[in-house]
Amino acid sequence: MELTKQLAEAVLSADPLQDERAIQMARNGLLDAAASAFAAKEDEGIQQLMQLIEQEGGAAQIPVIGQGKKMSRQSAALLNGYLIHALDYDDVHSDVRGHPSAVIIPALLSQLTEGKGYGERFLGAYIIGVEVMARLGESIGKAHYERGWHNTGTLGAIAAVCAIGYLKQVSMEELTKAIGFAGAQSSGMRKQFGSDMKPLQAGLAAKTAVWSMDLACSGFGGNDSVLDGALGFFSLYGDLELAKSRLLEGYGSTWRIVSPGLWFKVYPFCSAAHHAADAIQSLMKERSFLPEQVKQVDVIFPPGGDAALIERTPLTGEAGRFSVEYVIALAVFGQTLTLDAFTKKNIPSNMRTWMKRVSRGYDQTTEPHPNAVPKGRFTIVKLTLTDGTTMSKRVDIPQGAPGCALSKEDIIQKLSSVTSASQAQQILQAVEEENDTAYLKWLT
Repeated sequence: MELTKQLAEAVLSADPLQDERAIQMARNGLLDAAASAFAAKEDEGIQQLMQLIEQEGGAAQIPVIGQGKKMSRQSAALLNGYLIHALDYDDVHSDVRGHPSAVIIPALLSQLTEGKGYGERFLGAYIIGVEVMARLGESIGKAHYERGWHNTGTLGAIAAVCAIGYLKQVSMEELTKAIGFAGAQSSGMRKQFGSDMKPLQAGLAAKTAVWSMDLACSGFGGNDSVLDGALGFFSLYGDLELAKSRLLEGYGSTWRIVSPGLWFKVYPFCSAAHHAADAIQSLMKERSFLPEQVKQVDVIFPPGGDAALIERTPLTGEAGRFSVEYVIALAVFGQTLTLDAFTKKNIPSNMRTWMKRVSRGYDQTTEPHPNAVPKGRFTIVKLTLTDGTTMSKRVDIPQGAPGCALSKEDIIQKLSSVTSASQAQQILQAVEEENDTAYLKWLT
């Protein structure tokens, strides 16, 4: 059987709700996604997008998180995907090398029309979506990301359409066609990191998933083996032979939402800089010093470990989400690594000048920690002070990553910090009761 059909069969026959750990992680994922979206509710980009979409009109069916408005199903998927990913505060998954929840959850929310409630199956669909996206990430190969593709966008639509297929219990024919429609529209570029377009790529993937399933269920014609062959998705985007061995190996024996698990963020910037953030803050606790007392900062990665950090001299805090130089500068200048530091405001000139003291290096000889997150990754921050003192700190598992994970209580606190305590409690209650329609209501 071809890969496309094998994947569809695996999705439709799976039973993730037998794993209580997966269910709990899915609940945490919903809470964290809500926190990430509410943190971005005043974002300039969401207002611009909503204005453009409102000009087009359409049935108001699904709420846009934190905006007090409803949009059409596809538009809501786009807007909610953008919101969850807008501040880079949302979860990541090391197998995906991207952000699964920002695509999968908005696509699933867009299915909750006319008071239809799927109950615990909604959580099962979310688990399935993460599973597929993680397996796609493993199967596509490292070169996909390194060439400049944005995995959240390129892999997200297929994963989310599989989640919708499981939720709605569609037929094999409908799901294989929907996978094909999603694959044909998959896109996203790392070149857009540090701009509004980066989170929009998550929203576009969610919208694509909703549209693709609508096309398939309408009977619209399309290829049912898009993942396969010399002209298929894996051949075009990555490595077909790798996909043949990885995509479905051991499917259903464990769930990727649990192991290696979702990484819920402590900091609102790219996860590739979280190791360095922990390291520099640890060094500053060991000894206090002023920015002018720092002669040089060396940041050491394994080869390719900083691929997502495309900004070395960012002009704004928004671009600084993808700059280890800016993250280190903030800490050294005594500023907190919180949302206020990563807006569209210009970075002060003295800080931008200071960032030139930060140099990146690469080490392929250092033995990775066996439990490093992501696998094989580490960051070493070495400070050289003007008095000749050197200080060094290595981090393999940053705060929030699996192995040093946020607790459920931590995630609830993250949610409470960006919305009212009563609304946070109502969202928590809806998630705990597996009431997806109530969850949708309280996201407004």
